[in-house]
Amino acid sequence: MNGSNYRTPNGMPLSKKYAPGTPDIRIARFNTGASNSDYNLKLQLISKEKSQIRDNAIEAARVSANKSLTKHIGETSYKLSVKLYPHVVISENRMLATAGADRLQEGMRRAYGKPIGSAARVKIGSVIFEVNTYKQFLNEAKKALKTASSKLPQTTSIATN
Repeated sequence: MNGSNYRTPNGMPLSKKYAPGTPDIRIARFNTGASNSDYNLKLQLISKEKSQIRDNAIEAARVSANKSLTKHIGETSYKLSVKLYPHVVISENRMLATAGADRLQEGMRRAYGKPIGSAARVKIGSVIFEVNTYKQFLNEAKKALKTASSKLPQTTSIATN
């Protein structure tokens, strides 16, 4: 299957979280770092496209941003938050393509498919990640969000508040 099969949101989203066989989401933590109340800088990673982001892509982006922030800033000088939750269940009707597969395939009959993962639907302007830190760490936080955006399947921008 192509990546664009899961990246472009088409049709109604299936959100039966408790359907049998639905895999758990792969995001380990939604908030990392220290949650101090005296942070004076907020950076947000904002989506510029309407798309669908799989949970393993969100987790890969979170891990890379967290690693970069911990390495350059330290564990007590930032708070990284994931602002998305992957509600949409992705199902796939796998087709066999080997010799003798014509006797095993059903084609489009009962073509619901197996749940293979979950994803979050993102609109234009949606916040994906948020970093709270101090003003002296502005460049390091921007670099961390830039590395996180390289793991995501759409174009993003970084906004400061």
